Amino acid sequence: MASVKVYGPPLSTAVSRVLACLFEKEVEFQIINVEMAKGQHKTPDYLKIQPFGQVPAFQDEQVTLFESRAICRYVSEKYGKQGNKGLFGLDLITKASIDEWVEAEGQSFNPPSSALVFQLAFAPMMKLKQDPNVIKQSEEKLVKVLDVYERRLGESRFLAGEEFTLADLSHLPNTQYLVDRTDKGGLFTERKNVGRWWDEISSRDSWKKVVDMQSLPPKS
Repeated sequence: MASVKVYGPPLSTAVSRVLACLFEKEVEFQIINVEMAKGQHKTPDYLKIQPFGQVPAFQDEQVTLFESRAICRYVSEKYGKQGNKGLFGLDLITKASIDEWVEAEGQSFNPPSSALVFQLAFAPMMKLKQDPNVIKQSEEKLVKVLDVYERRLGESRFLAGEEFTLADLSHLPNTQYLVDRTDKGGLFTERKNVGRWWDEISSRDSWKKVVDMQSLPPKS
């Protein structure tokens, strides 16, 4: 039985970020389903490992973590000698650059892209009303972020340099939804450098395995 456990559904963008990292590092793991509709994320036992009652939660023997980007850093460091050895960089400067772009993802890319994913992909599945103002404002913010990415990816193959790292991996979940499940995919695919980058990172075997784990209903 694998000592590494990931709590939460692969459909979750945060959970899928962790899964992609585990596949990149060739770490064996088991997924523990958390039925949020039944309130399993609010039970006392679950709150011990995920105090905010969200997903993912992560266990590796006695270690428990709950933030997907921190989990990815941990996995990359602990299992540094296996799988993609350079996922979190092999020297101080590269690690700093990776951290820089992971922070950019969390602070600048994630807020508008997550809002669009919820409004355009999840709200219809959940039979919830969409908010046109949120969609418009989020798209405007995301366009500005992708303008920066377009310039950066004209200078280097990947965000933190010439190798695929956590900086790129962290962008996979939200972008996958936007490209595959909404009408906003062109924000990525119609840009020369961002489009090239997306084609490359989304075709990695690790990410294909994650997508295969996500059972989505047909796009309406």
